[in-house]
Amino acid sequence: RSARPETAGGTSTGAGTPGDSANGGKVVGGAGCGGCHTLAAAGSTGAVGPNLDDVKPPYDKVVSQVTNGGGAMPPFKDKLSQQEIAAVVKYIRSLGAGKKK
Repeated sequence: RSARPETAGGTSTGAGTPGDSANGGKVVGGAGCGGCHTLAAAGSTGAVGPNLDDVKPPYDKVVSQVTNGGGAMPPFKDKLSQQEIAAVVKYIRSLGAGKKK
């Protein structure tokens, strides 16, 4: 796990801090998400996992999937802090995935 301190509820208001969506973009790039997922904002075109430009599953479902893995996805609970996982989910959802283009 990351040695970064966590805030209650996994939220933060500072720009670029671990629990916010701005940091989520950095985490997505560094965690290798693009190897499996397509996400235009991250410049990724992976085809193993869901296309994150097209889906917008519930927040809690994504947190659980990223934390514990499932299907072809490995768990990230030992690689990312709870705040980093929350930031990734917030970042992806902030991009408007699942909305008609």
